[in-house]
Amino acid sequence: MVKIGIVGCTGRMGKMLISEILSDERLILSGAIEQTGNDFIGRDVGEIFGCKRSGIVIGNDAEVLFTSSDVVVDFTSPKTTITYATIAADMNTSYVVGTTGLTMNHETVLHQASSKVAIVRASNMSIGINLMFSLVEQMARLLDSKNYDAEIFEMHHRYKIDSPSGTALEFGKAISRGRNVKFDDVLEKNGSKLMRKVGDIGFASLRGGDVVGDHTVVFASDGERIEISHKASSRQIFTKGAIRASLWVVDKPPGLYSMNDVLGIA
Repeated sequence: MVKIGIVGCTGRMGKMLISEILSDERLILSGAIEQTGNDFIGRDVGEIFGCKRSGIVIGNDAEVLFTSSDVVVDFTSPKTTITYATIAADMNTSYVVGTTGLTMNHETVLHQASSKVAIVRASNMSIGINLMFSLVEQMARLLDSKNYDAEIFEMHHRYKIDSPSGTALEFGKAISRGRNVKFDDVLEKNGSKLMRKVGDIGFASLRGGDVVGDHTVVFASDGERIEISHKASSRQIFTKGAIRASLWVVDKPPGLYSMNDVLGIA
């Protein structure tokens, strides 16, 4: 059985991950922590769900959590993620990161930590989304930028902070890989210019309601438009992907892995 620890355990994703772990016979919840000052610290995890006591008391000591776990799953914030990445490396504990909004500096810290421990990093843990990344890259390879414009649309709930979403940016990177160009050279955010130059990748972001996540990639040419879409109706798809990544990563050598590695996508 795999021992999984959860950071940010009282957040929306933390709660769903704990529920998934407790219902899976292959897994053991090894611990759960929150930031100092959280009202649930010192209370049983079962209180989060209003159910019987689990025997796991919510703490705030990350080193204890990482020491007692085979793998730790993190959907918190960039600032806390890079702190936990360093601890994961020091404690030699596998680490699964679903945090969005990471900057290049944050990514550098993850790369450094991955020289010591196995880390799975994904902007989106959905299996369907990761299959779509692969399809979009293949399409971009075949649909050249001179004849096919690329646009990416995304919509999320009203509380989402980063824009475009991390997933939308990953679609842009998939297109740039398919076209063998540098992503930063073709990145164009919606509204910054009225007219795209050939090869630009455009982004449009909407926020509202309780939308979990809608993403559409459009390849448009004179005479036709090709669209490929993914719509998430439940965050459970992210927890299932994170659990799959956790089971996969525990026996892997140090390195920074993606969901492509987890799913065996070439």
